[in-house]
Amino acid sequence: MTAPSASPSRPFVTFALVWLGQFVSLFGSGLTSFALGAHVYKLTGSTTRFVLMSFCATLPVALLSPFAGVLVDRWDRRKAMLWSDVGSGATTAIIWVLLILSEAGQLSFQAWYLYPIVFLSGCCNAFRWPAWTATTPLLIPKQHLGRASGMAELGVAISQISSPVVAGVLVGVIGLHGVLFIDMCSFLFAAGVLVSVRFPSPPARVTPVTGPRSMRGDLMEALRFVRERPGLKYLLAFTTFTNASLILVMLLITPLVLGFTDMANLGLIASISGLGMLGGGIVTSVWGGTKRRIRGVAGFPVLAALMLLLAALPPSVPLIATAAMLFLFSMPMTTANAQVLWQTKVPLELQGRVAALRKTSGHTGVLLVTLLAGPLADRMFEPWMAPGGALAGSVGRVLGTGPGRGIALLFVLLGLTVLCAVGLFLLSPRARRVQDELPDAIPSHPLAPSASSTPPSADAASDSALPATGPTPS
Repeated sequence: MTAPSASPSRPFVTFALVWLGQFVSLFGSGLTSFALGAHVYKLTGSTTRFVLMSFCATLPVALLSPFAGVLVDRWDRRKAMLWSDVGSGATTAIIWVLLILSEAGQLSFQAWYLYPIVFLSGCCNAFRWPAWTATTPLLIPKQHLGRASGMAELGVAISQISSPVVAGVLVGVIGLHGVLFIDMCSFLFAAGVLVSVRFPSPPARVTPVTGPRSMRGDLMEALRFVRERPGLKYLLAFTTFTNASLILVMLLITPLVLGFTDMANLGLIASISGLGMLGGGIVTSVWGGTKRRIRGVAGFPVLAALMLLLAALPPSVPLIATAAMLFLFSMPMTTANAQVLWQTKVPLELQGRVAALRKTSGHTGVLLVTLLAGPLADRMFEPWMAPGGALAGSVGRVLGTGPGRGIALLFVLLGLTVLCAVGLFLLSPRARRVQDELPDAIPSHPLAPSASSTPPSADAASDSALPATGPTPS
């Protein structure tokens, strides 16, 4: 279907419409993720099988993102997002049909049916994020990219806070199949928005590329771009580490809290901490982040690290709630400032590939942390801090002993490690000066939407990006 023409003077309207569509889709996916996870746990009673759902959703993003980024830079990015939404909606429809057949007695539904379907959905999601990230600089003026990144973080925050609550209510009212139907409608809404708008295409490169392009060659071009710029390389390593730290805290906060209180207070802490993430997204959307982006990238993790140290003190509900709220408040700030650096310093024709490399790096850290979190807590730190444990007579006198205190010690070490990582990051002149040393590789104003949906040619690239591909300043 051919999209109607969009006004070149209203690129922010296009961005806002697509953001709304992607937010609705993200919210619908959050409903399904929570409802399916609860359904699997109810069917099996197994925490391992419950966690496997998340693993199956994350693994394809980590594996496929580099290749998805190459294809996104070759394809029409609007169509890449559109087909990603269509594919994700189709996988939800397959689960919906299986449940309907099961309720009709024509199929004995098994939890393992969901794993390959969720994996396929993750494959579709691997294309959406690099396409959307690479398109944003084409629609939003450079000075407003911080606010755009804040809006993206705000959408994630709202979804994470509200979708579990809404899903819990909806499952009781309309059942799991009703929740899946709502998710399918959310994908249709997002796809409808994408059909109705048009994205600009990156301007053509003046100097054409000689010879045929290959998947490996395109991927190596993105890898080489990051590797040859130490400031971006250090930024990638630092943000991967801070993201993995966030996931580790999110995984272990529940056993930490349940070590000294009940489920009701756990829900209260989760709600208050969610408001912190929501507040961070709102503030970033309005403020746009620090003018010196590296200060935001390195400064807000310091706040997060201090909150980890605070959370490890002898526990109380107000203390943990405050620490968790400020910890999550800092995360959208860090992410938005880093996002702007990547979007302004990477040439338009490389945006998809570099965004996908970032996603691969981040999800690899997530997978590693997911695999290590349980053994670290159950086999090392918790036994050390149990009454009579190896550290009960030393560290235990400060942090206390018993359930959850080993995780508290882990949080202390993680907080100190984050502070050390910030120090090492700022010790690098290339990291500190990346905003000044690397020239901006995108135009100051958004491009006009292209007159057709035809993707740029294989040789297409940004002329304005050429200075950024030269030697890195010493």
